[in-house]
Amino acid sequence: MTTVFGVPLQALLGQVLLGLINGSFYAMLSLGLAVIFGLLRVINFAHGAQYMLGAFVAWFLLEQLGIGYWWALLIAPLVVAALAVVIERAALSKLYGLDPLYGLLFTFGLALVIEGLFRWQFGAAGQPYATPDELVGAKNLGFMVLPIYRGFVVVASLAICLAVWLLIERTKFGAYLRAATEDRTLVQVFGVNVPRLLTLTYALGAGLAALAGVLAAPVYQVSPLMGSNLIIIVFAVVVVGGMGSIGGAILTGYALGVLEGLTKVFYPPASSIVIFVVMAVVLLVRPAGLFGREG
Repeated sequence: MTTVFGVPLQALLGQVLLGLINGSFYAMLSLGLAVIFGLLRVINFAHGAQYMLGAFVAWFLLEQLGIGYWWALLIAPLVVAALAVVIERAALSKLYGLDPLYGLLFTFGLALVIEGLFRWQFGAAGQPYATPDELVGAKNLGFMVLPIYRGFVVVASLAICLAVWLLIERTKFGAYLRAATEDRTLVQVFGVNVPRLLTLTYALGAGLAALAGVLAAPVYQVSPLMGSNLIIIVFAVVVVGGMGSIGGAILTGYALGVLEGLTKVFYPPASSIVIFVVMAVVLLVRPAGLFGREG
């Protein structure tokens, strides 16, 4: 049997795959956070709750309305994005220009309220969500057995992250968004509706979180706690990549997911803290993050 540093190759590749799956969710969630922080300058602590809402909308569509997974991929992000529009217009927009601490405290409180409501209704136990029939099973690659759905998650996440990057870097909407991060007043002078741009940006970030939640539903159980269990790690990923850096959020999400998976092979006790160790080192060496801008 082939080994790498005394570890069977199949076990090593299995952990790399697990790391890529986790990294897929880290990348999508940190991308949403980076988009929101880049323009709104709000540290959106409700992001984990929006991720959980996406999974629960998919579960509700299936259990109550008989609407399956593929439609849920479209409907759940739209539902959560619409809710985000209401939140941004009704409350979050009143906090722009104030100390960022106010936005953090508001979104933290909002996350606690949403999570509390779902725990009251569903309890702490998770709800199962079936894998779509088209993606059931596994494929033997020779060196390892790849669960088809988990492979789909990695590919779908890469495609979504690339699409969002292209939206921000290669479209007129993205140009307005990037310009508004530098000088909102000047962008408004050129006829751009900046308040609407801010609302759309928050909705986009929340929709990305919800989409990640739908992708996660067949992998993990749909639970009120699924967002709170993940959001601290995602914040660490964003800090390492650089607050507001779109490319940094994507690359760092996948890289730290794989690093976490490899740590489980070579030194399992450190797997739960390795991302935070990397964050501490990066903050000491480069406080702006690996891809962030100084100052």
